[in-house]
Amino acid sequence: YPPGHGDLYAALQGSGQLDKLINDGYRYMFVSNADNLGATLDTRILAHFAKSGSAFLMEVADRTAADKKGGHLARPAAGGGLLLRESAQCPDEDAAAFQDISRHRYFNTNNLWIDLKALKAELAKRGGFLPLPLICNKKTVDPRDKQSAPVLQLETAMGAAIECFGADATALVVPRKRFSPVKSSADLLALRSDCYELREDGSLSLKASRDGPPLVSLDDCYKKVDDFEKLVRKGAPSLIACSKLKVKGSVVFGEGCEFKGEVEVVNSSEEERELPGGVYEDETVTL
Repeated sequence: YPPGHGDLYAALQGSGQLDKLINDGYRYMFVSNADNLGATLDTRILAHFAKSGSAFLMEVADRTAADKKGGHLARPAAGGGLLLRESAQCPDEDAAAFQDISRHRYFNTNNLWIDLKALKAELAKRGGFLPLPLICNKKTVDPRDKQSAPVLQLETAMGAAIECFGADATALVVPRKRFSPVKSSADLLALRSDCYELREDGSLSLKASRDGPPLVSLDDCYKKVDDFEKLVRKGAPSLIACSKLKVKGSVVFGEGCEFKGEVEVVNSSEEERELPGGVYEDETVTL
């Protein structure tokens, strides 16, 4: 079964790479999701981590409405330290509280800093593995077909290791620009818009005028990349002044579309329809 990225620690140990890195003189490791384009190696954070003497550091950011389903930090009911709580670990009756961004203020960016010597010692103490909580995700055999056979995907999360290091683990609040994931076509639309800019080091970052990305919701018909490309075949819209965009139905953005505030675009027909170029602000547009 897909083990999830929590398999990282056992893989480092079992492959011999952990010992090799330490023997080659490496002390600290930075690891992040491959789809997080904001996760660059920041030497200022490295210096802070090294000076702190911590074994494990998780970069966290202020939660926004766009992050309400993301894993957040919490404290154990008994004992000290921190733990990571994922949405798949949350009972249905607690979903509203889980998504309360005023109650759970920080989410895990999955940008992690690890002291390799401390990791080696922790693995040795625990018999060669870290006891990460098992996450059970409900999926379908074909992720593109909701009618295909239901399955359970069992995985662990590498960020959950924060609980294993107890008082030697810590978290650091970082700017939102350190978290620019592309997990869906909605994320891709925001990334292709003028909300982001390409920096000299080759990384993509939110523009300074934005505190976070717009909240984009696209119809299920855009889940596949090839279908998404039809939506933006005449160019991505301007979202720099947009807080929320929702698209329902088969739509094509015309050249020069600009959205401001909260905008909803609706096409209830079966035919694809084009949204003419222009400025749309705090309105629902029916095609």
